[in-house]
Amino acid sequence: MVGIPFVEVRDLHRTYGPLAVLRGLSFELQTGEVLGLLGPNGAGKTTTLQILSGALTPSSGRVSIGGKDLIAEPRACKLLLGYLPEHPPLYPELTVDEYLGFCARLRQLRRAQVPAAVERVREQCGLEDTGRRLIGNLSKGFQQRVGIAQAIIHSPPLVILDEPTVGLDPIQIREIRRLIRELAGEHSIILSTHILAEAQAVCDRVQIINRGQIMLSETVDRVTGGRPGGSVQVAFEAPPGINEIEAISGIESVESLGSGRFRLRCIPNSGAREQLLSESLGKRWGLCELTPERHSLEEVFVRLIAGEEEPAALLEPRA
Repeated sequence: MVGIPFVEVRDLHRTYGPLAVLRGLSFELQTGEVLGLLGPNGAGKTTTLQILSGALTPSSGRVSIGGKDLIAEPRACKLLLGYLPEHPPLYPELTVDEYLGFCARLRQLRRAQVPAAVERVREQCGLEDTGRRLIGNLSKGFQQRVGIAQAIIHSPPLVILDEPTVGLDPIQIREIRRLIRELAGEHSIILSTHILAEAQAVCDRVQIINRGQIMLSETVDRVTGGRPGGSVQVAFEAPPGINEIEAISGIESVESLGSGRFRLRCIPNSGAREQLLSESLGKRWGLCELTPERHSLEEVFVRLIAGEEEPAALLEPRA
């Protein structure tokens, strides 16, 4: 994505006495982009979202939203965003319509605009039949939906969601994921989640944070399509011996998976796959499958956090 970023974060720090929670975070977010903020517990995700929402002041650094400085113009910036914190700010004694109407007025919608805004977000969030129900009597999943509804009641250009699918059942999770993708058409979205499959399904780009620093910032396609341990899976109708495959230029190692299937570890940019195809045709091995193995986002996350591999190594081109 190109253009002027809607959100700019520069050298963000946050300390609590001697404890440094954030240590120099810098990143950008484009309009229409869904950014996943990932990291283990205590990595600094929630602190980052609290600072971006204006609920917490950074120790140092700069945050710009829509070209406005968050410290210098906090009220103007807050009108540009909607925020769902980890624990939704709900009033259990109010009905859903009363609460959403209250939130709409807090967001400076004109009184005449409130009913339509409430109806719109109830429909978007699957709350059509809950308008007159007390929030305190709703299930946790529906309360989470009300929390999302209040974050988008004023159609903000930036939506910040901290664990938006906590407590939802699988069907509700799919609906919320669909909603997030729909919102991304006109909004910038920052999503914090512990469900890595969710980030892989919803986000355009992910940032993995650990100990207050960004370890990796890349598109989901690049992360999951990067070097898959340099390996491909192949299958043959008339499988050759392992030694014959290992003799092909560019192939480092061969692992038999049984039934004529093998996992090949290849040297990047070596042309190993082309050589394999040529050998298979010439020697009539009957190559019937050649599939590059891909990282899952979970695998990348675990390997980075555990220090098993450097970010650059995970993003090397495939063989």
